[in-house]
Amino acid sequence: MKAREKKLVVVTGGAGFIGSHLCERLVVEGYQVISLDNYFTGSVANHVAGVEYRTGHTKDIATHIPEIPQLIYHLGEYARVEQSFVDVALVLDSNVIGTAAVLEWVRARPNTKLVYAGSSTKFADAGIGRDQSPYAWSKATNTNLVQRYGDWYGISYAITYFYNVYGPRERSDVGTGTLIGIFADLIASGQPLTIRRPGTQRRNFTHVYDIISGLLLVGERGQGDEYGLGHPDSYSILEVAELFGSSIEYLEERPGNRMTSSVDVRRAELELGWKPQYTLPDYIATLPRYA
Repeated sequence: MKAREKKLVVVTGGAGFIGSHLCERLVVEGYQVISLDNYFTGSVANHVAGVEYRTGHTKDIATHIPEIPQLIYHLGEYARVEQSFVDVALVLDSNVIGTAAVLEWVRARPNTKLVYAGSSTKFADAGIGRDQSPYAWSKATNTNLVQRYGDWYGISYAITYFYNVYGPRERSDVGTGTLIGIFADLIASGQPLTIRRPGTQRRNFTHVYDIISGLLLVGERGQGDEYGLGHPDSYSILEVAELFGSSIEYLEERPGNRMTSSVDVRRAELELGWKPQYTLPDYIATLPRYA
């Protein structure tokens, strides 16, 4: 445990939904943690004791993080599918320019391992999901670039894929929020649940606590690509709304609205022993209801 207490870990996006839970768990496990976040979707309200917070963009990581950590979790990217059609400049700035800078920063630190959070969108709709939105394209391109840096420069890396993460601290605003967060907020305020047509599009929803357990295992022992972290049960958006038990209002379909989801957690399960412990219906049952 003494060695772990001295290990320095950097988390980009450490003030965000998933990043804050990761920081919190790393502190509990005895790591020294530095968060780098530009607070585009992160929040000071997500700060946890024991973490050193630095404000800045990942494209300037070399300026903000001169230290040489043993491990960096790169979570700090733009992370919305439909909204990315509107925010193309932000997607390119965060997910292309920012991640390229992170890779160069890692390349200058041969003893630093990178854990990159890829996107499961690249596996959707029989593989064409990777090109269905600016967000999906940027994430699929970045996973390829991480692999190439491993080939070209010998950096140590592991790539994970999250599947529709939900849980405490998730955002609920329509522009940057998660589906479960948005639905929970609508329920709490007595409004109908809004569904983008056709409503039959399917997703696999994974609790943030399961994601964090997987991230720790990947950071400790993972090497290479294909560490999927997702619950095997899928639900259509309409089925999710029915779990909430509220009235429904349909909205027009938007571009990038992939219809299917494909989960492959074989490597995480077989190699790392990871399995999800939480289910979506159980979580929804704990959420506040309006009178």
